[in-house]
Amino acid sequence: QGADVYGEVANVGSDVSPSRVGESVLVRTMQENPDISEKNSCWTLGSECNGGFAQYIAVRSSEAFVINSDWSATELASIPCAYSTAEGLLHRSHVEKETVLITGASGGVGSAAIQLAKLRDATVIAQCAREKSEEVLQIGADKIVFRDSDLLAEMGSDAVDVVIDLVGGSNWTQLLDIIKPGGRYATSGAIAGPIVELDLRTLYLKDLTLYGCTFQPKEVFINLIKYIEDNKIKPLVAKSYPLKEIKQAQLDFLSKKFTGKLVLVPPDENV
Repeated sequence: QGADVYGEVANVGSDVSPSRVGESVLVRTMQENPDISEKNSCWTLGSECNGGFAQYIAVRSSEAFVINSDWSATELASIPCAYSTAEGLLHRSHVEKETVLITGASGGVGSAAIQLAKLRDATVIAQCAREKSEEVLQIGADKIVFRDSDLLAEMGSDAVDVVIDLVGGSNWTQLLDIIKPGGRYATSGAIAGPIVELDLRTLYLKDLTLYGCTFQPKEVFINLIKYIEDNKIKPLVAKSYPLKEIKQAQLDFLSKKFTGKLVLVPPDENV
């Protein structure tokens, strides 16, 4: 596992220029499948190949992107998976200067989506647990709705242009109810439950578009590199751990009592 990787190139293969040794690189999480040329076929770091829960990792040169930034190694390591997922959701659903609801807003992807939506001049309504609302407002959300809220009662129908959903679950139908006619829904997660009930009449009578977002074109990651180098986004590292404390890091991850990202640091790494 380990879908987030930042590091320095220690060595290269025979077909890669030795000049790459020493480069600071971010590794793309959702990579192009080297065995299948079909457009939406993915090769995921930490799934189809070994990930970053290690001191060293071997990756294809084409998926290691040079990064020039004064951020720390820990901060850079917090970016690839969550921020590329968030950028992919916003890119795919064509978010611009409009009103967006983001569910699961205190998590890694949700907090990234807040920042990236604000870069697009969107008005962001963030859904999160009550105890995390102040932190989420500090990230950049314009308004908070609580995780246990009745969205339709609180916001009314046709309240937002886009929903960026990472949650799913039993209250899913409300997400379509609050989208304006002609609006969009995009999802890349279902942490509250993957099985939902869809009233097809809501879908077709409101002319909605639903996006499932896994595959990411390369431009999504290139966008992130530029945002970092231009200091347009901020890393949100809740805590870092030495690699030998991976068990505790995983337990803390499961607790969901943090905002942002947890980062593992390999031995002898200056951060």
